[in-house]
Amino acid sequence: MNNSNQAVPDEAIWRHPFILSSGDQPAGIDDFRPAESDYTVLDPKTYEAIEAERLFAKINYTRTEAGCLCLYRSLARPLPDAQVLRLKQEALQEIGSNREIREALERYIDNGVKKERELKYLLYGEFSGGLTTDVPAERTGRLEFGGFGYHQYREGTQYVVDRVAAAKALPRPESRYLQILLSTLQTFDQTRVYQLMKGPVYLANDKFKTRREKPRLLPLPRFRPTIFKWIPATVFIAAAYAIMLFFEILAPELGASYIGYGIMVLTVPVFPIVLLAMGASDRDSVIYPLRRQYRQSEDLARLLDALGLLDELLSHHRYRDSLQGHMTLPKVLDEPHHLLIADNAKNPLLIHDNPAYIPNDIILDAVGRLLIITGPNSGGKTAYCKTIAQIQLLGQIGCYIPATSAQLVPAERIYYQVPDPGQLAAGMGRFGHELKRTREIFFNSTPLSLVVLDELSEGTTFEEKMTLSEYILKGFHQLGASTILVTHNHELCERLQNEGIGRYLQVEFVQDAPTHRMIDGVSRVSHAHRVASEIGFSKTDVEKHIEKHLSGDGNKTG
Repeated sequence: MNNSNQAVPDEAIWRHPFILSSGDQPAGIDDFRPAESDYTVLDPKTYEAIEAERLFAKINYTRTEAGCLCLYRSLARPLPDAQVLRLKQEALQEIGSNREIREALERYIDNGVKKERELKYLLYGEFSGGLTTDVPAERTGRLEFGGFGYHQYREGTQYVVDRVAAAKALPRPESRYLQILLSTLQTFDQTRVYQLMKGPVYLANDKFKTRREKPRLLPLPRFRPTIFKWIPATVFIAAAYAIMLFFEILAPELGASYIGYGIMVLTVPVFPIVLLAMGASDRDSVIYPLRRQYRQSEDLARLLDALGLLDELLSHHRYRDSLQGHMTLPKVLDEPHHLLIADNAKNPLLIHDNPAYIPNDIILDAVGRLLIITGPNSGGKTAYCKTIAQIQLLGQIGCYIPATSAQLVPAERIYYQVPDPGQLAAGMGRFGHELKRTREIFFNSTPLSLVVLDELSEGTTFEEKMTLSEYILKGFHQLGASTILVTHNHELCERLQNEGIGRYLQVEFVQDAPTHRMIDGVSRVSHAHRVASEIGFSKTDVEKHIEKHLSGDGNKTG
């Protein structure tokens, strides 16, 4: 085991926002999606440009809601922590190589799936009262149930108690990441929130006490999560019989055993009313306040994260098994500059639909930190750039990547700029809008950033664009960020080549058809005529249309 990992504090694993929401609604995927004012590695525009949602759908093999949220959170908000990433990789390697551990964890996760939602129902349900418990109804985003929450309380707390007990029976792993997760589950029984969940809960002046906290000789009322209360029921029945016996034995001259029986019969309908009143009291004064404590408990939040992170690891393992071909865990480096090298890398999205997808090497190192890609449209330039960003992202969450071998440095920022004419700022135009995005990327980039620029700003003269592109790329180069530019501008490439700046790839074409391989060099050939011919808009097509129009056949053509 890597000695450097031994210095990683346990707290490093919990740097993500917890999946347990302390509010009135459960956390969902939308809560972890990057926002303009709140993101880590991926900003919202990059998240959309690299198709992170589709990527999540392809790699998501989780079986629990907690696992699904943890995986999505990892993908949408990856952490640039090389040491934690290595810990995750070691755990994933142990799961892959140790069948006993893997099968034990699979059973552990699967056995908790059916009851997992009961805890959510307890924490976030609304209980409308009554003597029956209805199935949840989604109304205005809320979980509504009949009853007073007794069923949800019993099932939800029992789910936690069972998960802790089952965790204690798991075999001890070797990897530290798994040890931390299992220890979080196994030692949860030492927390106060566990003692409250396991019960009994005692009531003392609007406060709750566990069995350990209750003074031994002090009698305190005990909360029982059931609508039928033995003591009130016993008192009620005893009172009814006492009334009947009074008239039967002590006042027979009043005639009345009939009076006694009549009074007892009249009191029977009162009993359900008493129960409903007690149920409402338990809901409002015990169940709701208790669950508020549970939602705000960091101990419970860690437990749920530990469950989700275990499922996330198993999901990574299942993802690897779902694909044919080479899959690898990249070697994680801790360097002052970003680096990504992958051999025979394939696009994580396209490989699912095309097993014969053509692989390409990725080299973003000290020599190739500025990479410029040229070539005609439809050759695979954008697919190659998305492959780079998606592989960086998968590797940075500890997941397998489709490549024969790889190494990377976690990125502090990943930026992907694409033309966005649909979001023009008033009075700015396309050129200003795109230039503003490039400025935003540049001033937020660091030497540990990965930047993809799919064409630089359009809408100005050729010479101005040349000057602008040149100083922007030189700026990124001097900054030290890994920068990829997709362009058709071979003149720009010649200027930078003359100064010894950058590495250059071009799309390979054979007999006017793209092979989807990237080869060294700068493309100076345009395939615009080929593309125009394929869509029926070549020079010949235009001339034929004009000829038909002038000859009087234009009205007959589309």
